[in-house]
Amino acid sequence: MSWGSDADDLEIAIRHAAAASGEWLSFERFMALTLYHPRGGYYASELPIFGPGLADGSDFVTAPELAPRFGATLARQVGQALAATGTCAVWEFGAGSGALAAQVLAALDAAAPAGAAPVRYHIVELSAALRARQAARLAPWGERVTWHDQLPAVLEGVVIGNEVLDAMPVTLLHRHGGVWHERGVAWDAAAARWVWADRPTDRRPPLDIAGTHDYLTEIHPQAEAFVRTVGERLRRGAAFFIDYGFPEHEYYHPQRAMGTLVCHRAHRTDADPLVDVGSKDITAHVNFTGIALAAQEAGLEVLGYTSQGRFLLNAGLLGDGWDALPVAERAMALKLVHEHEMGELFKVIGLAPPASSRGWVPLGFAHGDRTHTL
Repeated sequence: MSWGSDADDLEIAIRHAAAASGEWLSFERFMALTLYHPRGGYYASELPIFGPGLADGSDFVTAPELAPRFGATLARQVGQALAATGTCAVWEFGAGSGALAAQVLAALDAAAPAGAAPVRYHIVELSAALRARQAARLAPWGERVTWHDQLPAVLEGVVIGNEVLDAMPVTLLHRHGGVWHERGVAWDAAAARWVWADRPTDRRPPLDIAGTHDYLTEIHPQAEAFVRTVGERLRRGAAFFIDYGFPEHEYYHPQRAMGTLVCHRAHRTDADPLVDVGSKDITAHVNFTGIALAAQEAGLEVLGYTSQGRFLLNAGLLGDGWDALPVAERAMALKLVHEHEMGELFKVIGLAPPASSRGWVPLGFAHGDRTHTL
């Protein structure tokens, strides 16, 4: 590879970043560049990312593409939260294909009383390519949808994030021979590829890991910093984050010795983010205890925490119109709640400022709340 000054080229950008940090690049920085660099980064690609299967050229499916009833059900929770907190705007972070926004807007409009002011929808999206796809999909709502490339100084409304926390860069920690290291990457000129490179560190997982065996895991400074920022700026309203993950005591179980980092491409997974850089997704499970603590540090209260399956059933997934759905559509929707599909691995956490958390119980946490397990 020849060196150049084009910072928009992904490989050159990563090589420059590594050179600037002494030829060792933290995995957190590597993951950020790989996913979000404006040219060559995974989420900058014009190729399909979100979709139900191989036929459309997509890499993985999220709940809104799997079953439109996901967004319609979440909209019931959003509508209740808007009414309870006296707000009139929805803020979605990382709106993907725009499917969830379309489902939520359609359901909120259908449920709105006559003469009610229409809900405004705001999307915070870093990817220009995804923003263009979202704009095309959400064109029927015109100027009611607004895009932003950063968080506003003050947030009022209901915040939603579906599979956004898992896409935030993580720090890798590796215990080897009883010594903790931070795992980064380095360029191996002889092999012409990126390789793992560990160096001793004072950083640790939030829990002591029993045993002396080698242990690889992640910590989530960026996701927790993001939640703290949301907490500092959310003056009125509520936030609901949906993602796959565990409470802390499960996340850092001694037997989970290989961590949770995984790559997605063509609806298959692999465990090597250093190969085919920029052409596949990189993700890690969410430590929901860390998310809850970060929110509390910023002044938010936890409204509830439960499995996606329980949340959606509480919010009426099987309610009005269920029997009229085609069998195939019902089968896909049930994947959202079955324990062996998405129902148990995915969790939902609700957060709100103290003034917005009083006097109401969110629909999704009415039964089966697991806040005590965080």
